[in-house]
Amino acid sequence: MDPVQPLLQSPELGSNEQVVDCDQEKEKLVKRVWIETTKLWHITGPAILSLLSVYSMNVVIQVVGGHLGDVQLAAISIANNVIVGFNFSLLLGMASALDTLCGQAFGAERLHMLGIYVQKSWIVLLMCCTLLLPTYVLATPILKFLGQADEVAELSGVVAQWMIPAHFSFAFLFPLQTFLQCQLKNRIIACVFPMGLVVNIFTSWLFVHVLDYGIVGASIAFDISWWFSVLGLFVYSTCGGCPLTWSGFSMHAFSGLWKFVKLSAASGVMLCLENWYYRILILMTGNLKNATLAVDALSIWHFVFFYSINSMSISGWEMMIPLAFLAATGVRVANELGAGNGKAAKFATVVAVAESAAIGLFFSLLILILRDKVALLFTSSDDVLQEVDKLSYLLALSILFNSIQPVLSGVAVGSGWQASVAYVNLGCYYVIGLPLGILMGWVFNLGVMGIWGGMILGGTAVQTLILTIITIRCDWENEVGFNLVIVYFLSTKN
Repeated sequence: MDPVQPLLQSPELGSNEQVVDCDQEKEKLVKRVWIETTKLWHITGPAILSLLSVYSMNVVIQVVGGHLGDVQLAAISIANNVIVGFNFSLLLGMASALDTLCGQAFGAERLHMLGIYVQKSWIVLLMCCTLLLPTYVLATPILKFLGQADEVAELSGVVAQWMIPAHFSFAFLFPLQTFLQCQLKNRIIACVFPMGLVVNIFTSWLFVHVLDYGIVGASIAFDISWWFSVLGLFVYSTCGGCPLTWSGFSMHAFSGLWKFVKLSAASGVMLCLENWYYRILILMTGNLKNATLAVDALSIWHFVFFYSINSMSISGWEMMIPLAFLAATGVRVANELGAGNGKAAKFATVVAVAESAAIGLFFSLLILILRDKVALLFTSSDDVLQEVDKLSYLLALSILFNSIQPVLSGVAVGSGWQASVAYVNLGCYYVIGLPLGILMGWVFNLGVMGIWGGMILGGTAVQTLILTIITIRCDWENEVGFNLVIVYFLSTKN
């Protein structure tokens, strides 16, 4: 045998082994991505369905208002988007503290604490609802102070007062939804919210068209649909659906309440700063010289593509997906950190960002392709069509950023970074974005393009960049140790 032959063969054999190892690594990676995707969409899918149902409830009440008259439509829209919307976003943000605590406690298998946490959240949110009650009672003078016409402000005040029951339903509904999501009981959520929408449609028809209660009937139907959803989730959670995590009401819910209040407040501020930022965009646009044209163009896009919790807008339909990713990413990251799996939390983050960004890129390209066709559904004005065409590029960019930023916010929620991210949001949106929008809109006379461009590039883009850097630089193993200490400390009943 030639002694040189083995030497000649060894590189080839080594190369083959490397190819085999590389293929195995690819197969493992594909398998890991598939497993993580399955876990992620197990939460994301029902979340999208529930968000669509919630969005549709707001569409129903405004459609009903539109059939009652122009003043009634304006009153319902303002009460729903300004008064209810303000409180909705704050309470939803405060409830997101449960994503951190329940998610990590579930991952750490401290299951008994999930029931305690949801009761703490009920207490805190009920107190907050009580403190926010004057915004409903005094809605008419508040709206008059903001410049609304007397007739609309007075009728909006009536609607707002009849929506107070729905306001208190948020204190129970949001914690219940998070409580169930964190333990991966998503099917009940996917069933209850669409049923709530059906109830909303039926009661709206009953109270408005059959009993002829008018705008008050529409408000009552709105209240009933929200409380139906609360009742459905509450009965399931407390009557046998969660035997490992719900062991009944406990006085331990009142212990350590101040720490829970601080985390809830940080979570509320974090999400509210972003929600209110986009509402300011519309208010600023209304003060332009050619306000009618600007608002018409912006409203066409906003009617279909932008969703800011309660406001009717077009990007709302697409924004359901990243908002659902926010909830799902928060749960996945919290579960893995609670279980002590830092690498798994990092991998869940990468998969969520990649998939949400891919979906956002698809919709951005779709907007650019169809930019000259969508507006024809709403207007035939050449001036408005030209303005919409200009705004389409900013909208596409906005959708792309908004497909990444909510996922990174979900990582922050799952990791318990709410307080830090609240400062990031404050700086990006109100120190950079808002002044830049004013500068470009008025000083450089770029109109709505300047306002929206400045606020997107100065606010959303900078915030996305900072959150990306924070996430990339995160030491996930240290994060695991830090969060395990928190979970253990908060799990003690003393």
